[in-house]
Amino acid sequence: MITLDAHAKLNLTLEAVRRREDGYHETVSIMQTLELADIVTIEPSNSLELTCDASGIRREENLAWQAAQTLRAETGIADGARIGIRKRIPVSAGLGGGSSDAAAALVGLNRLWKLGMSGDELRSIGARIGSDVPFLIDGGTAIALGRGERIRDLPNPNLPYFVLAFPEVDMPNKTATMYSALTSGDFTRGALGRKLEARIRNGGDVPPQFLFNVFDSTARIRLPEVKRCWDDMHAAGAREIHISGSGPTIYAAVERREMATAIQLVMEKIKGWKSLTTRAWPNPQTATG
Repeated sequence: MITLDAHAKLNLTLEAVRRREDGYHETVSIMQTLELADIVTIEPSNSLELTCDASGIRREENLAWQAAQTLRAETGIADGARIGIRKRIPVSAGLGGGSSDAAAALVGLNRLWKLGMSGDELRSIGARIGSDVPFLIDGGTAIALGRGERIRDLPNPNLPYFVLAFPEVDMPNKTATMYSALTSGDFTRGALGRKLEARIRNGGDVPPQFLFNVFDSTARIRLPEVKRCWDDMHAAGAREIHISGSGPTIYAAVERREMATAIQLVMEKIKGWKSLTTRAWPNPQTATG
């Protein structure tokens, strides 16, 4: 059995540059994987099977299932596999959980089926599954361009703790709906992401004022639960709060673990929001190689 951690991601920056002719948006984003992760297991089987402990996700809608089917079609392999997913990342939360499961499935099946595909080949296949999948093949820190399929890896910066809170929002086709709400006034040139990229490459830190998400205002206007959660996190002591992805997850960057723990406890025990504290993965203080 192959066991893989499928790490969640945060968008440290997310800028929308323009709406493309294919209907997608051109974006510039600094992305970071987190210690928070689903567990994906892959083992031999006579047929292709998938189990997931999260309810409400049809097999055909599961991105790991789509990744397996796409990989088989691309390579012509007829082998089977049993894919199991233990969810720890909230579903449809803007944390890339489904995309990370898909990336882990591609990596694991490449190993199980002895396909010998390179990372670039897996990223190319992953781009057909979802915009975040190419980045999540390797994770870490990177700038993602285009629809997210053009990845430039970055050194791991020294990042603070992150407090995450999860407002519950029922919005069908959430990502498409949120992007459709953007206007030309929300578009930027991607300068903030590229400036932070240069800073990280030169060994700099990630100052709070560099964090940005084009949906920060839109989500609070369109999603009352997000605004309420945001206000509660601010009242709990967080000052640098942002949306991840297209939401609804919000996060606060907090320098000290004690402060992060205190904010998280207030959010969960007093304010009643599902919340957790996590760190960047890989953590540059413990990563080797």
